[in-house]
Amino acid sequence: MIAKILFVIIVGLACGLAVGAGFVAFITVLSIIPRLMQLTKTMTKILYYEAAVVLGVVSGAWLSLQEPVFSINRYFLLVFGLFYGVFVGMLSAALTEVLNVFPLLAKRIKLQERLLYLLMAMVFGKIFGSLFHWIFFVDM
Repeated sequence: MIAKILFVIIVGLACGLAVGAGFVAFITVLSIIPRLMQLTKTMTKILYYEAAVVLGVVSGAWLSLQEPVFSINRYFLLVFGLFYGVFVGMLSAALTEVLNVFPLLAKRIKLQERLLYLLMAMVFGKIFGSLFHWIFFVDM
């Protein structure tokens, strides 16, 4: 029984280290945080960015191991959802900017002159898809 528990602990620790290393490699190789600091002109706030990333990763890991139940006001939940959406949007925008996804996609499907329409279609698709998910699949 003890061997089984130790095995689960070792496998869990190894998986956590692998995911953590992948996350750090993702952020480091793609220069997401330096690019975000450059775009927002907040290069002097590097310690805040580092603290936010570490705090976010540690608290996210801790919460994923728990089964938290929160009694949150709906209006606060809307604000929290807005911040979460901004974070995901900025992360995906930084990733696409670093990888130059939109110009390559526009060139492949021959829409260089209509790049704005491509971007707007993606934005509205994301908005309507998120609204559809929240209206039909999330119980409040």
